[in-house]
Amino acid sequence: MRQLRAWAASACVGFVRACAVVVVSMLVPAVWAGAVALGIRWGAGNPWSWAAPCVLVCVGTLALARPVCRMFRFLVATWTATVIPAGYRQAGPVTRMSTGYWWNGFGYERTSRDALLDQKWRLRRRDPANWRDLRFTALAPVTAGVVAALPPAGAAAAVLGLGHPGLAARGIGALGLAVALATAPYAWRCAEPVAVRFLRASAAMALAERVAELTAQRADTTVAQAAEIRRIERDLHDGAQARLVGLGLSLATAEKLMESDPDRAKELMREARAGAATSLTELRELVSGISPPVLSERGLVAAVRAFALDSPLEVAVSADLRLRPDPPIESALYFGIAELVTNAVKHARATRARISVVRDGTALVVDVEDDGRGGAEVRPGGGLAGLRRRLAVFDGTLEITSPAGGPTRARMMVPCESS
Repeated sequence: MRQLRAWAASACVGFVRACAVVVVSMLVPAVWAGAVALGIRWGAGNPWSWAAPCVLVCVGTLALARPVCRMFRFLVATWTATVIPAGYRQAGPVTRMSTGYWWNGFGYERTSRDALLDQKWRLRRRDPANWRDLRFTALAPVTAGVVAALPPAGAAAAVLGLGHPGLAARGIGALGLAVALATAPYAWRCAEPVAVRFLRASAAMALAERVAELTAQRADTTVAQAAEIRRIERDLHDGAQARLVGLGLSLATAEKLMESDPDRAKELMREARAGAATSLTELRELVSGISPPVLSERGLVAAVRAFALDSPLEVAVSADLRLRPDPPIESALYFGIAELVTNAVKHARATRARISVVRDGTALVVDVEDDGRGGAEVRPGGGLAGLRRRLAVFDGTLEITSPAGGPTRARMMVPCESS
């Protein structure tokens, strides 16, 4: 009985999914059929009887191709957890030049709106993914659409046949019912292989996307390095350098006062010693901000535990990492953890946090969870977006789950080999 119920539930779910596949795959053919019917209705004597259907077919196909492909990807990802990357070319930033014109990567426009519109349509025209989508809309009806149509077609035959008094009609209805019941749990499954085969990006498109991604990463790395150099220069100029200049002046003054006013000279020497100690502390903090000594000497886990001890939050650290990853990966993950915990303190008003560092096959996985108020988002130009870009240099990923009210969970995953 339990197996029968499970099969019945699978048949019902499969029937609904098969109908969804049929509806999505037949949207473009429905436009074609409507255009042909419109031409026939107008008649051969109407000069628009052939031109208007052609225009309707072209416009309808171009307008529906991308939405149909997106719906197929969504259905496949929802039903089978198979994610098919879209592979569309992404728009670059629109920048205002010193001349007042706006540069969109292709040309100059007078306003940002014109630059964005020009960029959008140029990308649409030049994106090779458009041809892939058009090919899929032509192939989907005769592949996934035909197979997925078996359960609804069988059900329709059963309703019409069994409702007719004739023996032959009843036989056809019984056959249709058998086909619908037998194929309902399985007919929709053809959508996955068809979508994977014809909707995934080609090798050339994947290579072009990878080149564009690496170009953007190189630009981000250059900007980040320049910003870091400016930060170090500013910290040295405003902190340790100023104190060392003051230390030199104090020592010079003490040298002059050594014979005429020994007490004042001793006081200046004491101030100089305190200034030297303060400068040394600032230099150590600066070096720690560049690369913490504990990270270089003892590795990621020890550095994270030392950071947790200094954090204002109550931080629990769990780690299962026997071998150390490469130093650049350790540095990226350490500063990523530091940024996530700092965000929890500054923005989420958290009181506790949990950090987990484990190895999952050939990937290093770091989970950071806090009990703050949630609502964290990866916004363009924000700190989390910058962290995601820094991890992308190592083919790493950042996933944020932060519902309103909390908790916030962040997962950093970086493929790596132990050293």
